[in-house]
Amino acid sequence: MTQSQAKDNITLAPGVIDTIISIAVSETEGVSALGDPVMSGFFTKLANKPSTSGIESRRDEEGKLEITLHLTVEYGYVLPELAANIRQAVADALLMQVGVEVSFVDIYIDGISFGQN
Repeated sequence: MTQSQAKDNITLAPGVIDTIISIAVSETEGVSALGDPVMSGFFTKLANKPSTSGIESRRDEEGKLEITLHLTVEYGYVLPELAANIRQAVADALLMQVGVEVSFVDIYIDGISFGQN
C-alpha cells in the first residue's frame, strides 16, 4: 500500500499496513517466503526488517482492506488449511493492531519449498 492511511485520527505511514501483514504471514507455520524468496531474504538481511514484496493491498468502498499475497510455502502442509490460517492471522493482526477490517485475502502460492537437505 503506497498511500497513507487514516483511521480514528491516526495516520499510518505508507508501508505500515504491509509490514503488519508481512509479520503476520511470516509467523504462520508453513510459510517459507513472502514474494520472491531470493529477494525477500536479501531485503530482510539488508534492511533488518520484514520484506513487503508479494503484498498488494487496497481499500474497498466500505474502507475494508482487499489483500493479495504471493507466497512460497513449505512442502507437507495441506494448502487450503494453510491458506485459511494465513487469512485468519492477517485479519486478526490488522484488526487488533490498527483497527482495520479485511474484506478478503487472495493467496497465490507461487512455489513450494522442500527445505534444506
